[in-house]
Amino acid sequence: MNFPRRLIGHFSTITRHRHQVIRHCAKAGIFWQGLRHDLSKYSPTEFIPGVKYYTGYRSPNEGERESYGFSYAWMHHKGRNKHHYEYWNDYNLETKRNEPVEMPFRYLAEMFCDRVAASKIYNGKNYTDASPMAYYSHRTPHRSIHPNTKKELEKLLQMLIDRGEEETFRYIKKIVKNKDI
Repeated sequence: MNFPRRLIGHFSTITRHRHQVIRHCAKAGIFWQGLRHDLSKYSPTEFIPGVKYYTGYRSPNEGERESYGFSYAWMHHKGRNKHHYEYWNDYNLETKRNEPVEMPFRYLAEMFCDRVAASKIYNGKNYTDASPMAYYSHRTPHRSIHPNTKKELEKLLQMLIDRGEEETFRYIKKIVKNKDI
């Protein structure tokens, strides 16, 4: 794929995804958080590799991992975006290890919005309310996520399947409103 197609494809994909997340965050009661969602993807550290490794059918981070053994863009991204559970790891003084920390609900809500939006963008007309759970379940064995965060995220993903998007976002908005965030 030539450079102009990769550039337009990558920019279009991340922008359509971001706009979908903003819509979801508005429904979830975290609109301002949605406006700031994934802005780091437009920084040179993330955008340039995104264009270089864009294929249209998988994350550019996968291509960068194949080249370097890890992704510079992903390392940059997860360290700046609190809606990724990977951000919430810290050194435990008792165990002397880096361990997952429980995510504040507002960032967990944004993570949920992010997963639903990504599933819509990448699945297109094949999207169902079960798509975000299917993607999440596919990668579950490889996660280092706090048990409470995992439990709450899975609850929201299951609620989406069982009760639909409108009721799930209404529930999230109620929790966000009642939490001291």
